[in-house]
Amino acid sequence: MKIDQNFLFPVMGEWLNQQNSLLLDFSNQNNDLLKLDLQSTPIFNDYVFGFLKQKEKQYGHGGYLENRMIYQRSTHFQQGESRCMHLGVDVWCEAFHPLYSPLDAKVHSFAYNNNFGDYGPTIILEHELNGKIIYTLYGHLSLKSLSNLEKGDILKKGEKFCELGPFPENGDWPPHLHFQLISDIQDKNGDFPGVCAPSELEHFKKLCPDPNIFLIEDA
Repeated sequence: MKIDQNFLFPVMGEWLNQQNSLLLDFSNQNNDLLKLDLQSTPIFNDYVFGFLKQKEKQYGHGGYLENRMIYQRSTHFQQGESRCMHLGVDVWCEAFHPLYSPLDAKVHSFAYNNNFGDYGPTIILEHELNGKIIYTLYGHLSLKSLSNLEKGDILKKGEKFCELGPFPENGDWPPHLHFQLISDIQDKNGDFPGVCAPSELEHFKKLCPDPNIFLIEDA
Protein backbone atom coordinates (compact mmCIF):
# COMPACT_ATOMS: atom_id res chain seq x y z
CA MET A 1 0.00 0.00 0.00
CA LYS A 2 1.64 3.23 -1.20
CA ILE A 3 0.75 6.37 0.74
CA ASP A 4 2.13 9.86 0.13
CA GLN A 5 3.04 11.37 3.52
CA ASN A 6 2.20 14.82 2.16
CA PHE A 7 -1.48 13.85 2.30
CA LEU A 8 -1.30 12.97 6.02
CA PHE A 9 -1.56 14.90 9.27
CA PRO A 10 0.78 13.45 11.94
CA VAL A 11 -1.17 11.33 14.41
CA MET A 12 0.86 12.64 17.37
CA GLY A 13 0.36 16.25 16.30
CA GLU A 14 3.94 16.45 15.08
CA TRP A 15 6.19 14.13 13.12
CA LEU A 16 8.56 11.94 15.08
CA ASN A 17 12.20 12.49 14.16
CA GLN A 18 15.72 12.10 15.54
CA GLN A 19 15.40 15.29 17.57
CA ASN A 20 12.29 14.35 19.57
CA SER A 21 12.24 10.56 19.61
CA LEU A 22 14.21 7.33 19.52
CA LEU A 23 13.64 3.71 18.64
CA LEU A 24 12.86 1.44 21.59
CA ASP A 25 13.61 -2.29 21.53
CA PHE A 26 11.11 -4.60 23.25
CA SER A 27 12.26 -7.70 21.43
CA ASN A 28 13.71 -10.85 22.91
CA GLN A 29 17.16 -9.38 22.22
CA ASN A 30 16.80 -6.69 24.91
CA ASN A 31 18.47 -8.23 27.94
CA ASP A 32 17.35 -5.34 30.18
CA LEU A 33 13.81 -6.73 30.04
CA LEU A 34 14.96 -9.96 31.66
CA LYS A 35 15.81 -7.99 34.80
CA LEU A 36 12.36 -6.41 35.13
CA ASP A 37 9.18 -7.62 36.79
CA LEU A 38 7.09 -6.86 33.71
CA GLN A 39 3.87 -7.78 35.51
CA SER A 40 4.41 -4.70 37.67
CA THR A 41 3.24 -1.81 35.52
CA PRO A 42 4.88 0.85 37.79
CA ILE A 43 8.26 -0.90 37.39
CA PHE A 44 7.78 -1.23 33.63
CA ASN A 45 6.68 2.43 33.48
CA ASP A 46 9.77 3.62 35.38
CA TYR A 47 11.98 1.68 32.96
CA VAL A 48 10.40 3.20 29.83
CA PHE A 49 10.18 6.79 30.99
CA GLY A 50 13.47 6.70 32.86
CA PHE A 51 15.14 5.70 29.60
CA LEU A 52 13.41 8.46 27.64
CA LYS A 53 14.36 11.03 30.28
CA GLN A 54 17.99 9.87 30.23
CA LYS A 55 18.07 10.27 26.44
CA GLU A 56 16.18 13.61 26.63
CA LYS A 57 13.48 12.48 24.21
CA GLN A 58 9.74 13.07 24.36
CA TYR A 59 8.79 9.94 22.44
CA GLY A 60 9.91 6.36 22.08
CA HIS A 61 8.64 4.41 19.08
CA GLY A 62 8.91 1.13 17.22
CA GLY A 63 7.73 -2.43 17.22
CA TYR A 64 6.28 -3.20 13.78
CA LEU A 65 6.63 -6.98 13.28
CA GLU A 66 8.86 -7.14 16.35
CA ASN A 67 9.04 -10.47 18.20
CA ARG A 68 8.36 -9.31 21.74
CA MET A 69 8.89 -10.96 25.09
CA ILE A 70 6.85 -8.32 26.92
CA TYR A 71 3.58 -10.10 26.11
CA GLN A 72 4.59 -12.83 28.51
CA ARG A 73 3.35 -10.46 31.23
CA SER A 74 -0.27 -11.26 30.38
CA THR A 75 -2.21 -14.51 30.00
CA HIS A 76 -4.28 -12.64 27.38
CA PHE A 77 -1.53 -13.45 24.84
CA GLN A 78 -0.77 -16.97 26.00
CA GLN A 79 -3.92 -18.85 25.01
CA GLY A 80 -2.98 -21.55 22.52
CA GLU A 81 0.12 -20.69 20.49
CA SER A 82 1.82 -17.74 22.17
CA ARG A 83 1.13 -14.43 20.43
CA CYS A 84 4.33 -12.38 20.30
CA MET A 85 4.55 -10.75 16.85
CA HIS A 86 3.56 -7.08 17.04
CA LEU A 87 1.41 -5.85 14.14
CA GLY A 88 1.41 -2.11 14.81
CA VAL A 89 3.73 0.66 15.96
CA ASP A 90 3.87 1.85 19.55
CA VAL A 91 4.60 5.45 20.51
CA TRP A 92 5.51 5.78 24.18
CA CYS A 93 4.90 9.19 25.72
CA GLU A 94 3.14 10.77 28.68
CA ALA A 95 -0.52 10.06 29.37
CA PHE A 96 -3.17 12.46 28.03
CA HIS A 97 -1.10 13.38 24.97
CA PRO A 98 -3.63 14.37 22.26
CA LEU A 99 -4.05 12.35 19.06
CA TYR A 100 -5.23 13.62 15.68
CA SER A 101 -6.97 12.10 12.70
CA PRO A 102 -4.41 11.62 9.91
CA LEU A 103 -7.07 11.89 7.19
CA ASP A 104 -10.74 12.74 6.90
CA ALA A 105 -12.42 9.91 8.76
CA LYS A 106 -15.54 8.22 10.03
CA VAL A 107 -15.67 6.50 13.40
CA HIS A 108 -15.97 2.84 12.49
CA SER A 109 -16.20 1.46 16.04
CA PHE A 110 -14.85 1.69 19.56
CA ALA A 111 -14.70 -0.43 22.71
CA TYR A 112 -13.19 -0.79 26.16
CA ASN A 113 -11.04 -3.91 25.87
CA ASN A 114 -10.49 -4.32 29.57
CA ASN A 115 -8.26 -7.38 29.99
CA PHE A 116 -4.89 -7.02 31.71
CA GLY A 117 -2.46 -6.24 28.90
CA ASP A 118 -5.21 -5.60 26.33
CA TYR A 119 -5.86 -2.37 24.39
CA GLY A 120 -7.99 -0.70 27.06
CA PRO A 121 -10.08 2.04 25.40
CA THR A 122 -9.82 1.59 21.64
CA ILE A 123 -11.03 3.54 18.60
CA ILE A 124 -11.04 2.42 14.96
CA LEU A 125 -11.37 5.03 12.21
CA GLU A 126 -12.37 4.42 8.60
CA HIS A 127 -10.78 6.44 5.79
CA GLU A 128 -10.98 6.63 2.03
CA LEU A 129 -7.60 7.05 0.35
CA ASN A 130 -6.89 6.76 -3.37
CA GLY A 131 -10.30 5.21 -3.88
CA LYS A 132 -9.72 2.50 -1.27
CA ILE A 133 -11.07 2.07 2.26
CA ILE A 134 -8.46 1.71 5.01
CA TYR A 135 -8.72 1.64 8.78
CA THR A 136 -6.56 3.00 11.58
CA LEU A 137 -6.67 1.61 15.10
CA TYR A 138 -5.78 3.55 18.27
CA GLY A 139 -5.27 1.54 21.44
CA HIS A 140 -4.42 2.36 25.10
CA LEU A 141 -6.50 5.53 25.20
CA SER A 142 -8.12 7.28 28.13
CA LEU A 143 -11.64 6.29 29.12
CA LYS A 144 -12.61 9.91 28.53
CA SER A 145 -11.77 9.40 24.84
CA LEU A 146 -14.83 7.16 24.47
CA SER A 147 -17.21 9.68 26.03
CA ASN A 148 -19.79 11.20 23.68
CA LEU A 149 -18.44 9.15 20.77
CA GLU A 150 -20.83 7.62 18.25
CA LYS A 151 -20.32 5.23 15.37
CA GLY A 152 -20.41 7.18 12.15
CA ASP A 153 -19.11 10.42 13.65
CA ILE A 154 -17.23 12.43 11.01
CA LEU A 155 -13.73 13.75 11.67
CA LYS A 156 -11.72 16.19 9.60
CA LYS A 157 -8.06 15.63 8.81
CA GLY A 158 -6.00 17.08 11.66
CA GLU A 159 -8.88 17.07 14.14
CA LYS A 160 -8.10 16.04 17.71
CA PHE A 161 -10.35 13.14 18.67
CA CYS A 162 -8.77 11.29 21.60
CA GLU A 163 -5.85 11.10 24.02
CA LEU A 164 -3.51 8.55 25.53
CA GLY A 165 -4.62 6.96 28.77
CA PRO A 166 -2.86 6.35 32.08
CA PHE A 167 -2.53 2.92 33.61
CA PRO A 168 -4.45 0.93 34.70
CA GLU A 169 -7.36 2.16 32.54
CA ASN A 170 -5.28 1.88 29.33
CA GLY A 171 -4.98 -1.91 29.58
CA ASP A 172 -2.41 -1.56 32.37
CA TRP A 173 0.58 -0.49 30.30
CA PRO A 174 3.06 2.37 30.57
CA PRO A 175 1.33 5.16 28.60
CA HIS A 176 1.68 4.70 24.86
CA LEU A 177 -0.28 4.58 21.64
CA HIS A 178 -0.70 1.31 19.78
CA PHE A 179 -1.25 2.49 16.21
CA GLN A 180 -2.18 0.02 13.51
CA LEU A 181 -3.05 0.25 9.83
CA ILE A 182 -5.63 -2.28 8.63
CA SER A 183 -6.61 -2.97 5.02
CA ASP A 184 -9.53 -5.31 5.80
CA ILE A 185 -11.33 -4.95 9.13
CA GLN A 186 -13.40 -8.10 8.43
CA ASP A 187 -16.21 -8.39 11.00
CA LYS A 188 -14.32 -6.77 13.89
CA ASN A 189 -15.74 -3.92 15.96
CA GLY A 190 -13.71 -1.91 18.45
CA ASP A 191 -10.98 -4.54 18.35
CA PHE A 192 -8.56 -6.21 15.96
CA PRO A 193 -5.56 -8.45 16.68
CA GLY A 194 -2.55 -6.27 17.43
CA VAL A 195 -0.31 -9.24 18.13
CA CYS A 196 -0.26 -12.61 16.38
CA ALA A 197 1.40 -15.99 16.70
CA PRO A 198 4.48 -16.59 14.50
CA SER A 199 2.51 -19.10 12.40
CA GLU A 200 -0.03 -16.36 11.57
CA LEU A 201 2.44 -13.65 10.62
CA GLU A 202 2.29 -13.96 6.82
CA HIS A 203 -1.51 -13.74 6.93
CA PHE A 204 -1.59 -10.67 9.15
CA LYS A 205 1.22 -8.87 7.29
CA LYS A 206 -1.14 -8.67 4.32
CA LEU A 207 -3.93 -7.21 6.47
CA CYS A 208 -1.73 -4.83 8.49
CA PRO A 209 0.81 -2.88 6.38
CA ASP A 210 3.67 -0.92 7.94
CA PRO A 211 2.04 2.17 9.58
CA ASN A 212 5.24 4.15 10.28
CA ILE A 213 4.45 6.65 7.51
CA PHE A 214 1.60 8.01 9.69
CA LEU A 215 4.02 8.74 12.54
CA ILE A 216 7.65 9.19 11.51
CA GLU A 217 8.95 11.97 9.31
CA ASP A 218 10.03 10.71 5.87
CA ALA A 219 9.33 7.09 6.88
